[in-house]
Amino acid sequence: MSTAGTIHPTTDFAADVRDAVDRLAGVAERTPLQRNQRLSDLTGADVWLKREDLQVGRSYKVRGAYNTISRLDDAARAAGVVCASAGNHGQGVAYACRALGVRGAVFVPGTTPRQKRARIRALGGDTVELVVTGDTYDDAAAAAAVHAATTGATLVPAFDAWPVVVGQATVAVEVLEQLGGRTPDVVVLPVGGGGLLAGCGTWLAQASPGTRLVGVEPAGAASMAAALAAGHPVELSVIDTFVDGAAVRRAGAVTLPLVRDSDAEVLAVPEGQICTEMLELYQVDGIIAEPAGALATAALTGGTVRVEPGSTVVCLLSGGNNDVSRYAEVVERSLVHQGLKHYFLVEFPQEPGALRRFLDDVLGPDDDIVLFEYVKRDNRETGAALTGIELGSAASLPGLLDRTAASPLRIQHLHPDSPAYRYLVRGGTFG
Repeated sequence: MSTAGTIHPTTDFAADVRDAVDRLAGVAERTPLQRNQRLSDLTGADVWLKREDLQVGRSYKVRGAYNTISRLDDAARAAGVVCASAGNHGQGVAYACRALGVRGAVFVPGTTPRQKRARIRALGGDTVELVVTGDTYDDAAAAAAVHAATTGATLVPAFDAWPVVVGQATVAVEVLEQLGGRTPDVVVLPVGGGGLLAGCGTWLAQASPGTRLVGVEPAGAASMAAALAAGHPVELSVIDTFVDGAAVRRAGAVTLPLVRDSDAEVLAVPEGQICTEMLELYQVDGIIAEPAGALATAALTGGTVRVEPGSTVVCLLSGGNNDVSRYAEVVERSLVHQGLKHYFLVEFPQEPGALRRFLDDVLGPDDDIVLFEYVKRDNRETGAALTGIELGSAASLPGLLDRTAASPLRIQHLHPDSPAYRYLVRGGTFG
């Protein structure tokens, strides 16, 4: 097994980035840098979006993948390549394999949306084999490593290799050129394993040292922050795989020191805020973003990243591979995050009029029951029901809770962080 590109202490980063720019010319799109009125009005800053959702494969991942595979010698190309991916890196590898005539295998976890799987097949054609295995990116990575060891194929990491980092750095090169000589005050980037942040952070530290760099992770998979705190990559015991493009259990060993040396701030955004921003991008801006694609802008809208009025801010919109079938969950998570949707376990006496009393005595005038699922009959006198209530305003929750406490019914509010919520609601026991 060989791994594409290891870091070397004498490597000239700037020269490698310039080489990557040349390699990617005519291959990767020079994606637009667009001013966003909604975010500018919200923050008072001059906010620009680097539209990598319009890139080949609808994400920046093709940059690192193509730069890596194009640097292989003839023998390595003949042996083929293999990668693990949550979906976007796999599309980049598939595109590069087809463009360069290299055989490849792409391993993805079962959580990868079908839309991304279909795009990998379409971009790779007959040159790429798609293998679905495991539940997380890390499961797919382990399987890809075994494949590389047994076949001699070159492993193309999604983030943890020097040529991948260098390829992703070309995003920052374009941003500085597109700003026309202006220096960005703040650049906000999504973070999974750290390839993008390491590459762009290292380039910006040299080319625009006054720029504040912020990396944004999903709260349920904050592996880079954990690695920075520990001083080395650490494996998270549990991750939320909803932000599939950035749900990495362990940050990279190559990327970590580069991120650390870039002095980047690394912050986390709740998955619910990401969902809210995905809906805003879609409904207001007409932009389809996947969860990882909305990470950077979600940090602005949710207040995680604060910027000065009048400053120039660039956010990377990093991916547009969202499966339309996921929007129901996106809306659900957004409503819960905003405090507009709540779940209760209600024990009803088995007698006429019990439900009517609940409606009259507990619900407010603008509250709506959006889920009512009978659980089981506990005994001859009572029966429990999972009840989902959507509020007209988050401010009406205290009144609702007061009425549930005063009710003679036994009513349990299921908090989103509770085991009961994760099992009954998030686990899909109902509906």
